[in-house]
Amino acid sequence: MARREAARGASDRKRSERRQDPVSEKVDGGLAELVPDRERPRARTLLLDGAPQSHVDLDDPSYLSFAYQRRLGHVIDLAAPPGRPLQAVHLGGGAFTLARYIAASRPRSTQQIVEIDAALVQLVRRELPLDPQARIRVRSVDARAGLGRIQDGWADLVIADVFGGARTPAHLTSAEFLTEVRRVLKPGGQYAANLADGPPLAHLRGQVATAASLFPELALAADPAVWRGRRFGNAVLVASDLPVAVAELTRRVAGDPHPGRVEHGRALADFTGGAAVVTDAGAKASPAPPPGTFS
Repeated sequence: MARREAARGASDRKRSERRQDPVSEKVDGGLAELVPDRERPRARTLLLDGAPQSHVDLDDPSYLSFAYQRRLGHVIDLAAPPGRPLQAVHLGGGAFTLARYIAASRPRSTQQIVEIDAALVQLVRRELPLDPQARIRVRSVDARAGLGRIQDGWADLVIADVFGGARTPAHLTSAEFLTEVRRVLKPGGQYAANLADGPPLAHLRGQVATAASLFPELALAADPAVWRGRRFGNAVLVASDLPVAVAELTRRVAGDPHPGRVEHGRALADFTGGAAVVTDAGAKASPAPPPGTFS
């Protein structure tokens, strides 16, 4: 018995050692790489064609490494009283970081991930398996098509984090798309989106104006340098038909390791500068990151 246990332990150590090596694999969206985190034994960063997409720590799913994911984590934390299960839709899966976060922080939550890249889903499931007890369903279809299959008023939270070639596809930037998001949300539910833009922030202004045409309550969190139009970066948009917990969101974002700023109300309306609402007819993909953004 002791001999079998020792052999099993040696086998587990060998598997653990193998997992320390980077994993590279072609997926539908390009070259996917899972790179070990030197400071966290069972953590990996997912890169797609060299662009960082997700970070996952299997030992601590509540750990969020990327600044934009921490901001989305704050939105999740404030979406309902602590510990209350959520019904959440994730448009864009990556390494399932935020779905894991919800499962860890809000047990018994029910979640749907819509990720078009079936090969990426298989890679993540194999190398970074989900907790089998988590109520997480993954569909490998287009984000908007997958959203269309979800029943009216099902979700407490819809999170959009969809990038193809480091750009958000055009059909996920329009008022028609957000009309579908609103259909899926429960009354008082929240939409949260990871957006990316750089000077002169025309895409970001258009996305805020588009969300404002459908949701009365908005907040936008971003790094000060992004707000000032000094560099390309991420911004997290939150929208709802009920007031967002802006004061607490502001406090949490300001207290992050990389502090950000939250705008809402009149200041956010002024930020749009009269930008037009984006429709399917004129929608464009988000701008491509400048060379060297991820180096």
